[in-house]
Amino acid sequence: MKVNRAFWWSMAATLAADQVSKFLVVHWLDLWSRQVIAVIPGWLKFHMAWNQGINFGLLSGSSEITRWTLIGVAIAVSIWVFSWARREPHNRVVQLSAGLLIGGALGNVIDRIAYGAVADFLNVSIPGIRNPWSFNIADIAIFVGAFGLVLFSGRNKTP
Repeated sequence: MKVNRAFWWSMAATLAADQVSKFLVVHWLDLWSRQVIAVIPGWLKFHMAWNQGINFGLLSGSSEITRWTLIGVAIAVSIWVFSWARREPHNRVVQLSAGLLIGGALGNVIDRIAYGAVADFLNVSIPGIRNPWSFNIADIAIFVGAFGLVLFSGRNKTP
């Protein structure tokens, strides 16, 4: 069995969108030094956050052991999901979901290797309610991909 085009396209598009967006916002718009850029005041801003942990800063720390452990876990999960997607016949939604998850995981791995932490910059709030957390395209893809795998992996296993 093999993964289909939906997998490869979603993985490549996710990885490219994540890395290009990070380059443009962090370096080209210089969010690294500016720290905050209001995009849609009250709703969306670019807010620089270097996440050394996982979601919401869990497991954060400046430890190199933590950094390399998280890199290893992300690569191991990516290999496992790829092997699983390749081993059994799955519909396009499952293949797409697997590609999103792996593309996002690899995008964050690249950040951890290059910067020592994941570059998070998207901050969505509701006027009057401040959201303290930032995230990135890879985080969205990981969440959507994992949700898709949970929701659709038991259905119609035909390619």
